[in-house]
Amino acid sequence: MDGLFTAENTVLGIGNTILSDEGFGVRVVEYLEKNFTFPENVQLVDGGTLGVELTHFVTGTKRLLIIDSIDGGTEPGKIFHLRDDEIKAHFAQKISAHEIGIQDVLTMLELTGKKIPRVELIGAQPFSLEAGTELTPQMQKLLPVFAEKAVEILKSWGLEVKR
Repeated sequence: MDGLFTAENTVLGIGNTILSDEGFGVRVVEYLEKNFTFPENVQLVDGGTLGVELTHFVTGTKRLLIIDSIDGGTEPGKIFHLRDDEIKAHFAQKISAHEIGIQDVLTMLELTGKKIPRVELIGAQPFSLEAGTELTPQMQKLLPVFAEKAVEILKSWGLEVKR
């Protein structure tokens, strides 16, 4: 994707795929791409560990769903669902470089009058952040759960997603 076109709706998976569960958001987006069909006005983006460069992919989107591993200081596997201002409050904790990037992107868009009207974030507390390209088995089991949650959110936005 060259970033010249931004869909009305964006599903953004973020995370570092060489730190096991830290790459969860990216892996969920990969799962969605393999198992579902989306309307043309939905783009799936592997944001990896991009920082402010993500602005290129989300400027102009009306609804943004971010999927990530979230260190909420709680038990591994705990599921989070944050909306709009709750997301900025979460990212104020700045637990990783890509989260700083997301906070910067959302703030920059707001300051330039291009705020995304609706932003939601779903994520899970990681089991491991050790070096490794595979999710832990426990996090792997959450992939279909999060894919279904993402589809549920998109459907609540009035979008038709097919398996």
